Amino acid sequence: RAKEIKTKLGTLLQKPDSTIDFIIPYPEKPEKPPKAQKPSPEEALQWRDSLEKLLQNPYGLASFRSFLRSEFSEENAEFWVACEDYKKTKSPVKMAEKAKKIYEEFIQTEAPKEVNIDHFTKAVTMKNLVEPSPTSFDMAQKRIFALMEKDSLPRFVRSEFYHELIK
Repeated sequence: RAKEIKTKLGTLLQKPDSTIDFIIPYPEKPEKPPKAQKPSPEEALQWRDSLEKLLQNPYGLASFRSFLRSEFSEENAEFWVACEDYKKTKSPVKMAEKAKKIYEEFIQTEAPKEVNIDHFTKAVTMKNLVEPSPTSFDMAQKRIFALMEKDSLPRFVRSEFYHELIK
C-alpha cells in the first residue's frame, strides 16, 4: 500500500497541474454521513458476526467506509455498493454504462480503485461483460465480500470506530 502511495506521489510530482485531477479524483460532493439513525449498541453488536447486516445499515456502511478509508482500502466497500446499485438497474442501456464504469474504476488492471480479485474471477467478469446482465459482477462481488468479511470486518470490530458505536 505504501509503495502504491509513493508511486502516485512520484507521478503527481512529475506532471503538470492539469493532470492532477485525474490522479486524485475529487468527490462529486463532500460525503455526509447518511441521515440514518445511529444504531443501538445491541444492533451494532450484531455486525461483529454479520458483514451483511453491517453493509445493509446506512449508518453501519458509512462507519465501515470511514474505517476502510482510514486504512486506504475503501475501494472494496465502494465496489460492493456499486455492484448493489448495478443489480437494481433495469434499463439495458444504463446497465451497459454502469458496467463499463465499474469495470474501468475497479476491475481493469491499473484501475484507479482496483479491487484485489484473482485472474480467474477477473476473466469470468470480463466474459460476463460482453453482454451485461444483473449477475455480471456476482462472482467478483462475492470474492470482495469474502475478503472484507475475513479481513476488514475483524479489524473494524477492533477499531475505535466500532467501539464508539457499541458504548
